[in-house]
Amino acid sequence: MCGISGYYSFHKSISSTNIMEMNQAIRHRGPDDEGFWLYDLGRAVSFSGNDSTQKIKKQFPVLQDETSQIALGFRRLSIIDLSEKGHQPMLSENEQIIITFNGEIYNFKKLRKELESLGYTFQSTSDTEVILAAYEEWGTATFEKLDGMFAICIVDLISQKLILARDRVGMKPLFYHQSEEGLVWASEIKALLKNEFVKPEINWNGVYTNFLFQTTLSPQTCFQQIFSLEPASFMTVDLKSKNIIKEKFWTLPFPATENISEEEAVRIIDELISESISEQLYADVPVAVMMSGGIDSTLIASKAKFFNTDINTYTISYPFSEEEVKNASIAANYFGVSHEVKEVSDEEALEQLKENIQHFEEPYSSIEVLINAAKYAHDKDFKVVLSGNGADELFAGYSHTLKLNKWLLMRNFNFLGPLIFTKDKFSQRVKNYFSKDDMFDFFRQNQVSMMPLEVKTLIKQDIYRTIHSDLSQYHLSETKSYSGYFEYDMKYSLSSHHVFRDDLSAMKYSVEFRYPYLSNSLIDYVSALPENIRFNGNQNKPLLRKTAEKYLPESVLNMPKKGFSFPVNYFIKNEKKVRDFIVENLERLKKRNFFNASVIDEWWNHQEHEYDWVKIWQLVTFELWYQKYFEK
Repeated sequence: MCGISGYYSFHKSISSTNIMEMNQAIRHRGPDDEGFWLYDLGRAVSFSGNDSTQKIKKQFPVLQDETSQIALGFRRLSIIDLSEKGHQPMLSENEQIIITFNGEIYNFKKLRKELESLGYTFQSTSDTEVILAAYEEWGTATFEKLDGMFAICIVDLISQKLILARDRVGMKPLFYHQSEEGLVWASEIKALLKNEFVKPEINWNGVYTNFLFQTTLSPQTCFQQIFSLEPASFMTVDLKSKNIIKEKFWTLPFPATENISEEEAVRIIDELISESISEQLYADVPVAVMMSGGIDSTLIASKAKFFNTDINTYTISYPFSEEEVKNASIAANYFGVSHEVKEVSDEEALEQLKENIQHFEEPYSSIEVLINAAKYAHDKDFKVVLSGNGADELFAGYSHTLKLNKWLLMRNFNFLGPLIFTKDKFSQRVKNYFSKDDMFDFFRQNQVSMMPLEVKTLIKQDIYRTIHSDLSQYHLSETKSYSGYFEYDMKYSLSSHHVFRDDLSAMKYSVEFRYPYLSNSLIDYVSALPENIRFNGNQNKPLLRKTAEKYLPESVLNMPKKGFSFPVNYFIKNEKKVRDFIVENLERLKKRNFFNASVIDEWWNHQEHEYDWVKIWQLVTFELWYQKYFEK
């Protein structure tokens, strides 16, 4: 688990100050080591950095003032093979193929054996060296073989290509900036902004989707000309012609039509989850399980005990999370695993509030709870934490999913929408409900964010006219069943939102989150199951509940779905300093002339609905995002 950065300058050599500053901007992703590789006019050289280990500094000169057309930077968080043999950028034996890699490959031992049978030998026990050899043998077909999370850059001097690749569901982020001057990439946007080719400019199309979905829909970001490489994709750059081609290496399987019993599906899912946990527990550093008290994480803890009897578990306690905390403790006692509860006080939750919000590179509708979870893991020396994230998307876990069948029926009456002329809030909500023609609209409505009409009234008209409010480019297959909704959950709820924010939260404190529910085999199997087994419209996560029955106590199994989220509304109502913080930033925002001040005032002064605070927090975080990335 690490951070990568790099650039390819199309027309000229540029100063190595660029790659050094880019790498420094993501130091938190890998404090254990750093390295560089520069290529200029046919000459390639490896360098160490100021934060490199002493052994690496003896092996490579410390990068000072050099120039290059291509530069690779790397920050290391040592998880597997803690020795210098895992140092990156890593070169092939003939030094013609160079790799930087952020992530973990859980099937790397199997791939290594296969490659050894083909005559390859290895100098380290790292998964990076396995990817490098796999690319030498299979080329870009390697990416489909990798089971894990990854963002990869490969420079192939033999075929004169530069390749960027990202894992199947986007567990590891990879952003890039493309212009006439060149291509720049990194694990985080804040690194891109340190390159001389990149100037921060608001992308209002990205902001628009952010306000509607609580996240910016990939491949857009809130910055002009900065994109997120889409999951299950790789980009190939021809070093001679500068042509760029993007390709997909995997797509979600379609549901099967043949009959299979629920019992058989549960048996196989049980085995696949166990296999995934077993592989993801592998590390050369301490591993823990983060439990929220729900089915997803407690099932992981239960099964982890079988493979590691000394496994540690912990729970983060926030206001109003008493039931979850209680169930997590009951479950830990039931399994007989070590468990700690970290209570986050109001003061601690609000500590570094501005800094934490600005760490995320786009506006958001809440305070990210996982930052505290990552900080606790860091303080306890847990470099690796197993998380239950991904189960809700894979197994139909969100409560709004249960509204799907009702919507499929009610959409037949959407012709009533234009007949509603009253302007009160209730009427507007009803009208909005009858405007959901597509599965995409149903998905959007359930993200509990701003409505399209609200965004239109909020943004100044001269700006709004530049926005592409037709979002048909983001539509997927639009299958009118659970399978259609599942596509949106996996691509936009999971890939564009949850694992992206997980990564930023964890890596802020140099911690690696792993996701046993997102193994290749489990995703492939569950996605291909007949719909009637995966989704019944009455109960969330029916298959996972069945799987968990023999492992979990009744209190956990019967607990209703409740998101592991921070009670922002509580703080807005009860903490004067939070309200003062909001007012201060809203006043600054109103002066920027992006939004209609009267609408901001109306939203702040008339919070009636349960979720009215979401819109306010999105505006506050927009202001803080703007301060961080645009004001000098």
